[in-house]
Amino acid sequence: MASNKDSFGRTLFVVVGLCLVCSIFVSTAAVLLKPTQQENKLLDKQKFILEAANLIDTKSGKVSKDVVLETYKKYVEAKVIELKTGDEVTDINGDTYDQQKASRDPATSVVPEHDIASVKRIAKNAVVYLVRDDAGKVTSVILPVHGYGLWSTMYAFLALEPDMNTIQNLVYYNQGETPGLGGEVENPSWKAKWQGKKLFDEQGNIAITVTKNPAVAESAHGVDALSGATLTSNGVQHSLTFWLGEEGFARFIEKA
Repeated sequence: MASNKDSFGRTLFVVVGLCLVCSIFVSTAAVLLKPTQQENKLLDKQKFILEAANLIDTKSGKVSKDVVLETYKKYVEAKVIELKTGDEVTDINGDTYDQQKASRDPATSVVPEHDIASVKRIAKNAVVYLVRDDAGKVTSVILPVHGYGLWSTMYAFLALEPDMNTIQNLVYYNQGETPGLGGEVENPSWKAKWQGKKLFDEQGNIAITVTKNPAVAESAHGVDALSGATLTSNGVQHSLTFWLGEEGFARFIEKA
């Protein structure tokens, strides 16, 4: 019996020791890799901003890290604005401000009164990206938008002409919708349908419409809905309606 107890004790000691070593290894790896993960996350975001602004072409192949960093630094300026007023917040760095993190903190966020996009909470301040040409003239204004689709929260960059009404691009960069259906929000052919469409009518009302009606889709304010993905298409519509509205970028758009 003593031998069996000793054997169990040694086994338990080995198991506990192995778990301890593994936990130390995993924790150390997570700490060491965190800066690299954050750097890659920022690089991906900058790449999609540049794609929305038509400054790089991701369809032609892999774009190098150096090209992304140099192009972004040369042409893009990130500004933080207060959604309630549309005014710039000058004491916050737009390139380091984490809007998603701020939206989870009750001290820096609010619960929308009309949450049509199912965002739950939004940060009081948001980032906007001004894109300039070599002469310093603004050629694009890019707004981050998000909202819930069928299965996931879908994140996108909405690039506008300086008139703040004409769409240059709508680029979804993070979504978990059904591949081949809702996942087609990332399909280049569907993204191309947004180019040149108008957000607002002559009275300034939100008029952009994701629709199954061919006649409406061919209008200045219409875009074909995704085939077989009604709830994802509705999610896109609700995202734009919310973020272009009074609780989103409406004040900034008016002043811009």
